[in-house]
Amino acid sequence: MQNRQTAEKIFMAGVRSVLPEKLIRRILRLEGEVLKAGDYIIPLEGIRNIYVIGAGKASAAMGHYVETVLGDRINGGHIVVKYDHSCKLISIEVSEAGHPVPDENGFRAAQRIREIAENAGENDLVICLLSGGGSSLMADIPEGLLPEELFIINNLLIRSGASINEINCVRKHLSGLKGGQLARIVWPARLLTLIISDVIGDPPEVIASGPTVPDPSTFRDALGVIDDYNLRPDLTSGLIKYLSDGAEGLHPETPKPGDPVFDGTINILAGTNMTALQAASAEAGRLGYRPFIIDNALAGDVESVSESLVAAAVSFRDNNDIEKPVCLLYGGETTIKVTGGGVGGRNQHLALSAAMRLKDVPGITILAAGTDGTDGTSDAAGAVVDSLTISGSLAINIDPESFLSGFDSYNFFRMAGGQIVTGPTYTNVMDLVVILIS
Repeated sequence: MQNRQTAEKIFMAGVRSVLPEKLIRRILRLEGEVLKAGDYIIPLEGIRNIYVIGAGKASAAMGHYVETVLGDRINGGHIVVKYDHSCKLISIEVSEAGHPVPDENGFRAAQRIREIAENAGENDLVICLLSGGGSSLMADIPEGLLPEELFIINNLLIRSGASINEINCVRKHLSGLKGGQLARIVWPARLLTLIISDVIGDPPEVIASGPTVPDPSTFRDALGVIDDYNLRPDLTSGLIKYLSDGAEGLHPETPKPGDPVFDGTINILAGTNMTALQAASAEAGRLGYRPFIIDNALAGDVESVSESLVAAAVSFRDNNDIEKPVCLLYGGETTIKVTGGGVGGRNQHLALSAAMRLKDVPGITILAAGTDGTDGTSDAAGAVVDSLTISGSLAINIDPESFLSGFDSYNFFRMAGGQIVTGPTYTNVMDLVVILIS
């Protein structure tokens, strides 16, 4: 039990390192009439208005710390966050909306953000704050299609096992804001975007569907994703026709690299999964473990990832040349194709799958959790398991096999113990896996 608590301490150290307060204060500074953003210098003399817009689970908290830097220089703005992720801001309006499936609030917020972007002139500065969840939260749909069609395709994509890169490729081509199109609307105003990455490899064109960066993907790519996951039969003919017309050049493509609308745009990565891994590694060392950051691009189906994680842990455990105790750290985002009707998410499913493999393997503790404090549609961040998880559940008549096959990992851990519940963390840099080896 002590190792489970230690694993959670290491996980939380990673989360604390990517909280908006630390990230924004490190990057953004006001010195007289000059705004310093990372290595960039933005003279404010001659800037008429400063607007702040944004979308994502962390964006309201980011907005709060932008307000602490710029104060009453901010003339207004609008930010949209997931339900229960807002905070009170002074100059910036905040909306709450649906995630991971968009809702009507997301459409209203996206319209307000669009209006602010359209009103910005060439002597204005627009600061855009983006983090994980921004694609769903800043919801819009092309004219002629219905919001319900967007709800359907988002839900299908999320449950299909598609990667976030693939999901966002489709989202960008069913939007007038994503895929660099927000930058096109803001232009010719100056545009500064601060980004907390929730995507493997940190490609800015994928994070929140890249509304302020060039988009290399196409309508044809979006159709390819739909066909790869056999989604056409469940989609409306109107939605398929819109994407097909786009692939034939009947709708304007998203702006590509080299487009002049990006000439006045600055995009800065404020925090990434590696930021959290390095902080978790430092905490593990402080607690007496030899830390190893193994991978910050963990991906793939949860079952295969579970198998490889346990195999790696056993290999470290059985290697007498490696001094113990050891902490292995992974970051990334697995995928899960849901075929049952239970409650949970990729992290709890991964933990339960790993627990099944650890039931006769002592000396190993595995934690898998989301840095945003949310796993799937549940209110848990993830779970922590060891060799006693399965035997302990069986002793109180909880059958782990039925929960695993029913994709109901949340209720398994709720009853058997081991659930990690943090509440909203107001940040999001994907998931962390902490493995302790005695």
